[in-house]
Amino acid sequence: MDIRPDILAAIGDTPMVRLSRIHPPGNVVAKLESFNPGGSSKDRIGIAMIEDAEKAGLLHPGDTIVEPTSGNTGVGLAMAAVLKGYRMVAVMADKQSKEKQDLLRAYGAEVVVTPSDVAPDDPRSYYSVAAEMASRPGYFRPDQYSNPSNPAAQYASAGPEIWRQTDGRVGVFVAGVGTGGTITGIGRYLKEQNPEVVVVGADPVGSIFTAASDDQVHPYLVEGVGEDFWPKAFDTTIVDEWERISDAEAFAMTRRLVREEGILAGGSGGMALTAALRAAVRHADRLVVVHLPDGGRNYLSKIFDDGWMRTRGFEEGL
Repeated sequence: MDIRPDILAAIGDTPMVRLSRIHPPGNVVAKLESFNPGGSSKDRIGIAMIEDAEKAGLLHPGDTIVEPTSGNTGVGLAMAAVLKGYRMVAVMADKQSKEKQDLLRAYGAEVVVTPSDVAPDDPRSYYSVAAEMASRPGYFRPDQYSNPSNPAAQYASAGPEIWRQTDGRVGVFVAGVGTGGTITGIGRYLKEQNPEVVVVGADPVGSIFTAASDDQVHPYLVEGVGEDFWPKAFDTTIVDEWERISDAEAFAMTRRLVREEGILAGGSGGMALTAALRAAVRHADRLVVVHLPDGGRNYLSKIFDDGWMRTRGFEEGL
């Protein structure tokens, strides 16, 4: 019988789909991480960070897990916490969708919302609020931004899946960069199999990763990618090429993806696909794998709402 012992055993082995309608040459394929049970690639790191913390003696029965999150890592942690018997507190910036907040509450997590237009070291930022809570007795913060279990989980699972699913023919790997764990872990694995694999980082306009100066770092609307600081989990040497993508480009591509390929992805997926299509032109003789980290159901009140798009000047993406 093919019966999983629990929902955590359903994580991984997500499908890969050729995007031949949106890119007729046929050399762009998408890794659909929305097929994980919690709906995103962060399911992979949620259980890994918890179990590694248990082994290290950092997390004990009855403890509360607290994590600053754009939503997906919070869900991955909350889902694992249900089965492990921990309480969960997700600290989120106010730009994150209501759907993500409601989803976390459905898993039994407490959601603390903080302002998004403040510096990382501001006591009101979601990093600072989570750090303060983590200093309390009985609280543990996995800290996906610096936790080596983050890239290690992607290295151990998603990397080998991509290599196997493409029969080792992957030539370019494209992913959005937030904590840096996904692109570091998967990129490292693929390069170990074939040093010629090109790793492309997709970054939103306003993020520090591709900003030429500090005054180019500013808020943006795409969720779950980019940063205003350099996470320790991110090995910058893994990235060979960068693509800088605007909110307008990311959201237009997100809507185009569902209308042409029937794939409902989040805005960071649209951002990564925009970068992948550019990379596919530069590397026309290579198979390009684009990482779509989550699905679009968490963004129905934003990217897929015509009124929301219009009020923010994204009419061209409708």
